[in-house]
Amino acid sequence: MILVVGANGMLGQDLMGLLGERGRGVDLPDIDITDMVSVQQVLTALKPKVVINCAAYTDVDGCESNTETAMQVNGEGVAFLALVTREIGAKLVQVSTDYVFDGSKGSPYREDDLQQPLNIYGESKLAGELNVDINPDNLLVRTQWLYGLHGKNFVETMLKLGQEKSVLTVVDDQIGSPTWTMDLARGIIALVDKDCRGTYHCANSGHTSWNGFAKAIFDEAGLPVQVLPMTTEQLNRPARRPLYSTLDCSKLVADTGFEPQAWREALKQYLNLRKEA
Repeated sequence: MILVVGANGMLGQDLMGLLGERGRGVDLPDIDITDMVSVQQVLTALKPKVVINCAAYTDVDGCESNTETAMQVNGEGVAFLALVTREIGAKLVQVSTDYVFDGSKGSPYREDDLQQPLNIYGESKLAGELNVDINPDNLLVRTQWLYGLHGKNFVETMLKLGQEKSVLTVVDDQIGSPTWTMDLARGIIALVDKDCRGTYHCANSGHTSWNGFAKAIFDEAGLPVQVLPMTTEQLNRPARRPLYSTLDCSKLVADTGFEPQAWREALKQYLNLRKEA
């Protein structure tokens, strides 16, 4: 049995849908990954073969003022899961982020590139990456710029704003790969089914800026919105962001045969599904 922790979240719900009868899901209040006793009780009772941790504190700017919570959820929580999965002989799958990198490389990041986070969120996720090694039977999957049917995300924000305004200003100097949670879920399951271990990157292929992503959303949705550029410096958010954090996913393709689709094609499919939902 594959246990999805954080099963009510955006990625968790897509994983549960794809896993079907193989999957079991838990979330708050039934499990609290920052509480060792809670983790021990749930995992020893259910005895899963694989635990996929989708539980995370992902408010990037919020992490700057809530450092302790970020470190507890994204760092210590992973340590507790790693300790207990090791005890019960289960594999731990941890989802991480491009924000462990500083964005200065200038080409797509590979799995063994040096992590140098620029913000508290990245630091807390890096703590999780280090803690996952407490259980040697682990799989670490980094991804980026997620959107999906079951949670707040950039696509939904843009569609809402696009109904209200004819002109928007969106950052154009951060580059990455918008990734549909359904494709990330498929990649994670491909890695689990091939019994892969170690670190992998999984994101939709190709890259763009947030500005280019917004333009594509309006284009595909048929909304006549003008999208103007601005810099990250002008936006002036509490947390610093990496400017170029595209992920190289060639190791995933080589080891599983699963190739994430192009980000624009994934966006089209998402918008079509969204109409039906």
